Amino acid sequence: MSGPGFTVPPGRAGRLWLTRRLAVARRGAGLLDRKLRILLMEASRLTDTAARTAAEWDRCCADAERWLLRASMLGGERAIRLAAGGPAADVTISYAVTMGVRHPDGTTCRIPASATWDGPALAAAREAHGRALEAAVRHAAAAAALRAVEAETLATRYRLRAVRDRWIPRLEQALAEVTLALEEQELADSARLRLAVGGRAPAGGRGVSSPA
Repeated sequence: MSGPGFTVPPGRAGRLWLTRRLAVARRGAGLLDRKLRILLMEASRLTDTAARTAAEWDRCCADAERWLLRASMLGGERAIRLAAGGPAADVTISYAVTMGVRHPDGTTCRIPASATWDGPALAAAREAHGRALEAAVRHAAAAAALRAVEAETLATRYRLRAVRDRWIPRLEQALAEVTLALEEQELADSARLRLAVGGRAPAGGRGVSSPA
C-alpha cells in the first residue's frame, strides 16, 4: 500500500509500521512545540533587551556628540584630529546556545588609554565616546541574538506545522485505511470458514438407499 509520501508494507506489518511512525511523529510534534515555546520566550526577552540597548545607545551617542562639540569649541578641530589617533578598541563577544541556536550572549569592550587626549573637555569626550562604543557593541550583540532566535523560531514553527498539520494526519489516515482493510479481510476469512464448515457432511452419517 502506498500512502502520500510513503510506502506501507502489506498486512499487519503495515499496521505496525504505521503505528510506530505515528508515535514518533506525535512525539516529535510535542518536542517541537516545547522548543517553540522556549524560543518564543527567549525572543521576547531579547526583544526587550534590544530595545533597552538601542535606547541606551541613542542616549550615549547624544552625550558623546555634546562632549565632542564642547571639546572642538575649546581645543579646535586640530586637537580632535590629534586625539583621534592611537590604538583601536578591542571587542570580545561571548556566545550562548538556546535550544540549539548559537547567539551572542555578552560583550567586553576594552578601550586603550591615549595620552593625546589632554584637557578636561577632551578627556570627557573620550569617556563619552567610550561609553557610546560599549553601548553600540551591546546593542549589536542583542540585535544579532534576536535575529538568530527569531530565524530559528520561524523555522521551528514551519517544521511543527508540517508534522502536526500534514504528516500526522496522513499517517492517521493511512493507519485507518490499513486497519479497515485488515478488519474486512478478517470478516471475509471468517465468513469463508463458516461456509466451509457448514458445507461438510456430518461425520458417520448414512446415505439414502434407493428402492430395489
